[in-house]
Amino acid sequence: MDYRKRYLTIDLPQKQSAFLWGARKTGKSTFLKKSFPQAIYYDLLQSDLFLALTSAPYTLREELQDTKNPANLVIIDEIQKVPALLDEVHWLIENTNLRFILCGSSARKLKRHGVNMLGGRAWKYHLFPLAYPELPDFDLLKIFNHGTLPSHYDSSSPNRSLRSYLEDYLTLEIQTEGIVRNLPAFARFMEAIRFSHGEMINYANIARQAHIDSKTVKEYFNIIVDTLLGYLIYPYKKQMSRQIISETPKFYLFDVGLANFLKKQKIAELNGSSAGKSLEHYILLELIAYKYMNEKDFEINYWRTKTGLEVDFILGGEVALEVKIGQSIDKSDLKGLIAFCQEHHPKVLYMVALVQRARQFKHNGCSIDIIPVHTFLERLWSGRII
Repeated sequence: MDYRKRYLTIDLPQKQSAFLWGARKTGKSTFLKKSFPQAIYYDLLQSDLFLALTSAPYTLREELQDTKNPANLVIIDEIQKVPALLDEVHWLIENTNLRFILCGSSARKLKRHGVNMLGGRAWKYHLFPLAYPELPDFDLLKIFNHGTLPSHYDSSSPNRSLRSYLEDYLTLEIQTEGIVRNLPAFARFMEAIRFSHGEMINYANIARQAHIDSKTVKEYFNIIVDTLLGYLIYPYKKQMSRQIISETPKFYLFDVGLANFLKKQKIAELNGSSAGKSLEHYILLELIAYKYMNEKDFEINYWRTKTGLEVDFILGGEVALEVKIGQSIDKSDLKGLIAFCQEHHPKVLYMVALVQRARQFKHNGCSIDIIPVHTFLERLWSGRII
């Protein structure tokens, strides 16, 4: 596979360092090597280097303090594997002209051990699976079944790649890093969440299916979020007249293809509830990637009443967004948006669907833009949605 230019840019001024976080196989290492070819590169996946720096982290300082590097830049990949290196990095930042990019798939191990996170001396960046501007072609069925991890999207055997990812992740990231003590219980948890993916979490049901307690289920969800494998989306909490479900989050994995593989389903056509859930999931992931890679400051929530009225996503309380797989949209599909509009008066309301052309629906003072999926994504990434 040829290298695909990524949307993310890291432009560091002098004396400024950075963390780059992202799930495994999002392309972090390749991105850094292509973006900063003159940097000094430490890859902690190399067992000899890992063992050497684990036993004597001070050797990093000894090797680098007098280094003459044209870019004044050092990249340390998989930084979470040797947390003690952060003290050495801190010293080097303070006492030399070196800048660092510290790359990893999870800050959980670092935070858990209370290690030095450089006290604001490092900006935070995130790399995601391929986003809309990075796709060579826009094929929803391919997105749903392959996912958008770079090597998976282009794979001729996506199921084999997805299966390997799940198995390798459980052994390499979860077990090796010692994040989960009871790996079989975690595996049962992963199996159980396929029934509730994209839905409000029922902790008791998942606990029963996985043969663990609800407290452990909540901790496992936190682990998945901290290791960048998924997201919890919380309800919109503004006070309102209707009785709103105000505490229970929804859970989404970080990749559509991975979610469908976990749910043991193949999306054969752009029709039906499974395809609809996949489209909703994909739009959420685009929103998250757009937010972080453009340093936008808005919350992503969902809205649902106890009577069943709902809106898929509320962006910063200003944009209400519903996603449908259908090619025709009528008033019954817009009930949630209309209800939210009448109570909260957001700036913009969107229905994103497989319609051929954009149009506008107006009802009792509410104006809803009904737009094709690709039109919404073009507007999103050009900054015209939020």
